[in-house]
Amino acid sequence: MTTNGNVSFWYAADGLPSPRPALAGDLDVDVAIVGAGYTGLWTAYYLAKADPSLRIAVLEARFAGFGASGRNGGWLANTITGGRAGYVRSHGRALVGDFQRMLNDTVDEVMSVAAAEGIEAHIVKGGELLVARNTAQLTRLEALAAEQATWPEDDAVRLSADETNARVRVAGALGGIHIPHCARIHPARLVQGLAQAVQRLGVVIHENTLVTEIRAGGRGKPATAVTERGTVRAAHVLRATEGFTANLASAHRDWLPMNSSLIVTEPLDAATWSGIGWEGCETLEDFAHAYVYLQRTHDGRIAIGGRGVPYRFGSRTDMDGATQPKTIKTLTGILHSMFPAADGARIEHAWSGVLGVPRDWKAAVNYDPATGLGFAGGYVGTGVTATNLAGSTLADLVLGRDTKATSMPWVNRTVRRWEPEPLRWIGVQAMYAMYHRADRQEAGGRATTSPLALLADKVSGRR
Repeated sequence: MTTNGNVSFWYAADGLPSPRPALAGDLDVDVAIVGAGYTGLWTAYYLAKADPSLRIAVLEARFAGFGASGRNGGWLANTITGGRAGYVRSHGRALVGDFQRMLNDTVDEVMSVAAAEGIEAHIVKGGELLVARNTAQLTRLEALAAEQATWPEDDAVRLSADETNARVRVAGALGGIHIPHCARIHPARLVQGLAQAVQRLGVVIHENTLVTEIRAGGRGKPATAVTERGTVRAAHVLRATEGFTANLASAHRDWLPMNSSLIVTEPLDAATWSGIGWEGCETLEDFAHAYVYLQRTHDGRIAIGGRGVPYRFGSRTDMDGATQPKTIKTLTGILHSMFPAADGARIEHAWSGVLGVPRDWKAAVNYDPATGLGFAGGYVGTGVTATNLAGSTLADLVLGRDTKATSMPWVNRTVRRWEPEPLRWIGVQAMYAMYHRADRQEAGGRATTSPLALLADKVSGRR
């Protein structure tokens, strides 16, 4: 029987972590960080490393790694959230090239910190493999390959069908692109290890402490994070709430909480793996509009994720990680179509979570010294690497450092708000209905990208 929910499969082997003490009343610190996921913990890590005298408190509604950091697909990728083209128009080609190289290096930085802190997160740097499985997808692959050729910083390589299958034998693969700057990870082990690392540095994590309001400081008054257990006063209050940002009234429409769901098989036997290949543990993605993302896990399973119910009315957020039976069936069908050899494998666990989506689909790292307030996030599902760079950048901003990182195009940018309901619910439902319809048309033989997908791109705001 498939386990559904219980936060995620990534906690199944080790169990959910023992709770840390909640806030016990009002508190005064130098830095208060709201949210103990990757962003909040990396920010705390770099602040504590830079200045061990800082009093840093992390406030978490449930437990460290409860959100996307403990539920994601385990891709430590070099992706610039929202793409490079928009930043080229606003900031120029040279700076965006620096941004890409910085994210390349961030993949290695996460691996280096994990090694230094003794975090066993099953990291294998096999790169990212994108695969086209029909004619329309192949056309988009060719367009991306041409665009990638103008970005040598990405080190992407176009692969033939045979070269693709030499890495991973995906049924119907017509070609692929391989990007070396990506690693497979166990996301929950990374976030749990990081939480322990920041505690060793003297950072205090208060779990089961829900922040209900964040108030600006200034003119000699501290910024504050108001919780049900007390008020935390600090020179700097940093929001790192990602998909749960909509739960704060003051930021309700800043980022849309998008749902993503995953399933994972039981461990596959040696004969099945012999037929599939995948010895390099590349992360894997297709070119569908409602795409799927996969990894080969450390213990020999296939994890595959994609959209189920994309968005809940009123920006309501998932809590226990359960996903819909229809979504489990859909993802299982895609898994079997990609890997027929795995069609006898039991689906052992299904789960879901929310990720933060800005209106223009671009992440942000912002800090205002006049109010003492800052935030980072909006990674649209590409945050496993970006959170590290965002955290170190936010630390630089808090410390008043003028660094290369603080000059990157996602720093202190204006974040456009989402439309009020019911407009955003209607828009998201329509967008994904068009993407799914376009994918069905293309799988049925349409040789070019469906106009429905192009219309959905306009509705989404990412174009």
